[in-house]
Amino acid sequence: MKDSVYGLLKAKYLVDQGSMRNWRFIVFLILVAILMIANSHNYEQKIYRISALESEVKELRAEFVDRRSELMELKMESTVSAKMEEREIFPSAVPPKKIEVVKAKDKNFWQKLWE
Repeated sequence: MKDSVYGLLKAKYLVDQGSMRNWRFIVFLILVAILMIANSHNYEQKIYRISALESEVKELRAEFVDRRSELMELKMESTVSAKMEEREIFPSAVPPKKIEVVKAKDKNFWQKLWE
């Protein structure tokens, strides 16, 4: 047991015969470790990007709501009439009348005759 611990501490498994197989395994472990580190780094970058995009979406949504409320206010009749009064255009005192257009095809011969 004591010899195996000393052998492990002195790294004899790296210089003895058959150590090429051990080196291959060590290189494989190093490559896997590098891949794991790169993967976690990529994952963290995506997390930061997602968080930045979420905050941008919140800002844009707030701006959209503000613009929509401004548009609703501009479309109100009182706002439009106030802006038209600045140009000396006033609302009509006479209410509008509905005009019905009757097509000539709908009239028969007798209706045309009585006009």
